[in-house]
Amino acid sequence: MFGIGGGELVFIMFIVLMLFGADKVPEIARTLGKTIAQVKNATNDIKSEIHKGIEDNGLDAKSLTDMSGSINSKINKATEDVLGDTVTQANKIKEDIEDVSGPVKRQM
Repeated sequence: MFGIGGGELVFIMFIVLMLFGADKVPEIARTLGKTIAQVKNATNDIKSEIHKGIEDNGLDAKSLTDMSGSINSKINKATEDVLGDTVTQANKIKEDIEDVSGPVKRQM
């Protein structure tokens, strides 16, 4: 948990106990738990509002996935159209060089 080991956690609990006393620790823990629950509820409310806004605009996860897939396929097609011949020629030249010289090895 957060990169804190067992011994470190015990040490932190000991320091908290020494600073606040045994009677205040349960109250602090209860307050901390309530605060964490409020933050969790607030983030869930924000998520639901975002999803509601997306659905109100006619978008959902499937349509976004379809849209991004369409955009990616168009980008790939354009890349192949522009660079297709260049990549093919570069691969052929690379193969020709490897056939002639073999793999290059460093000498120490």
